Amino acid sequence: MTDNRVSPAQESEVRVVDKLEVGGQELKKYVQASLNWLKTNQQIVNSLNVFPVPDGDTGTNMVLTMQAAYNEIANSTEENIGKMAHAVAQGALMGARGNSGVILSQLWRGFARALDNLEKMNVDILIRALHEARNTAYKGVVRPVEGTILTVAKDVDIAAEKARVETANLKSILEKIVAAADDSVKRTPELLPVLKQAGVVDSGGKGLFYILEGILRYTQNQSLDTPIGAVQTIAALDMAQAMEEIEPGQDYEVVVDFQPASPLDLDSFYRDLSEMGTSIQVGEGDGMYRMHIHVPTDNRYKPIDYTMKLGTISKIAIENLMLQTGGVKSMAQKMAQVKLTPIEPGQIAVVAVSPGNGISQIFASLGANAIVSGGQTMNPSTEEILHGFEDLPTDQIIILPNNKNIILAAQTASAVSVKKVAVIPSRSVPQGLSAILRFDPEGDFDAVVNEMTSAVNDVVTGEITTATRTVELNGVQAHQGEIIALLNGTLITSTTNLDEACFNLLSQAKVEDYERITFFYGDNIEKSEVDRIIEAVTEKYPEHEVEVHEGGQSHYHFIIAIE
Repeated sequence: MTDNRVSPAQESEVRVVDKLEVGGQELKKYVQASLNWLKTNQQIVNSLNVFPVPDGDTGTNMVLTMQAAYNEIANSTEENIGKMAHAVAQGALMGARGNSGVILSQLWRGFARALDNLEKMNVDILIRALHEARNTAYKGVVRPVEGTILTVAKDVDIAAEKARVETANLKSILEKIVAAADDSVKRTPELLPVLKQAGVVDSGGKGLFYILEGILRYTQNQSLDTPIGAVQTIAALDMAQAMEEIEPGQDYEVVVDFQPASPLDLDSFYRDLSEMGTSIQVGEGDGMYRMHIHVPTDNRYKPIDYTMKLGTISKIAIENLMLQTGGVKSMAQKMAQVKLTPIEPGQIAVVAVSPGNGISQIFASLGANAIVSGGQTMNPSTEEILHGFEDLPTDQIIILPNNKNIILAAQTASAVSVKKVAVIPSRSVPQGLSAILRFDPEGDFDAVVNEMTSAVNDVVTGEITTATRTVELNGVQAHQGEIIALLNGTLITSTTNLDEACFNLLSQAKVEDYERITFFYGDNIEKSEVDRIIEAVTEKYPEHEVEVHEGGQSHYHFIIAIE
């Protein structure tokens, strides 16, 4: 466990915030503190998801954005706070993931702009920087929504202005803006009805609160300990990702379901397991825990014996990883097999973000010149999207984000590129596929962009996944572990039966008004089950053209396009 508590010898260095001014090295310490505290509370932020789907990754996106910001300055000896702030902003910009990460990067951008080339920062400059941060973030969003991270940034700005009347002490100002951020987060459900309906506060706003509170805790010499690991819902455990990360010497995968006899000490649990193996994941639901670990042959029974001492075991699974992976290619190997369409200078190139290898193959077959891996729970960063097209031999680029939480990062990549880049607002894979069918690499750039944009709404999107928590939304009561269906991003049904979820979705989509139904199945469903469901759909809708493709996406049993 990392211990970020401050020793007495360092106290005078930390308490510099009590002075009237701070410089670049102090800002560096505060960025590191905010990152550490955000990491500590990452899973809390992730859990604040409105929909019970496995994409509660706001905390992860904000941590990765802050990590990129800190990496940019980790070895810097810069004393000029303006130059240090610009480096932080640049790191955050390139590392920004998801809507929350992009907005966070814009907050840093505005903050840095107000400090431009200044040696030190005092209270008045801090207030100006917070105001510029707020304005820059609001301007960076086409349609700002209140009750989000933007509102928290605004309330922090207002609180700082009011506090200035009372004090010129940076620490006092910091205490007041952290309190204001806390209050603002608590009010977000009153401003955004969907939050109130779901019984959560805004996740991005909560993340910003932890960033500010981390700095305050650092100045107060409070602990910023980062846990070795964190618990998540059982449904959110990513076994597929763990299979991609098998380390040498880890021969067996062990999964144990158990009910602890007393409250589980997660830090000790992770610490003890880390001495046995790697790829440790822990999920929890209704008092039941699932432990996942990769271990060498000699240790294959140790996690079982250890867990048995903690409570009652209900299920054990042991798999030989070498047998499992012998015929399985890595994600990099799979991506290398995708045959991308070559691009010539002067042509228009299209870059598609894809959540699965099968979907990548389809985009490539329809003319995609580059694929960026990403989707639910794995939003690519600005830099990753930029790298997807910067080396293509053309200066005309069209990006298909294919996910509502990737659009802002794609737009940020387009803004920092020297090339002519357009982002099609595709919020799902079916919308992206509908758009690329209108793609013409030889056409007029603006005309092609308009044509592809108009195609986005020609398709209805359905998604079938597993509920990660219990919630009632839109009159639908969803229980953790049930199969849920979303129609154009709206929760419409929850059931214990996969077939029922599929047919409820098709019924509510009024599929009889369309001609074609296309199923893209994920990596969490057996092909035999896919075949059975497709056969049933074909029998129920004999006049429709029903297609099925291997999508390879994680978490989602089906992504469905209705046209």
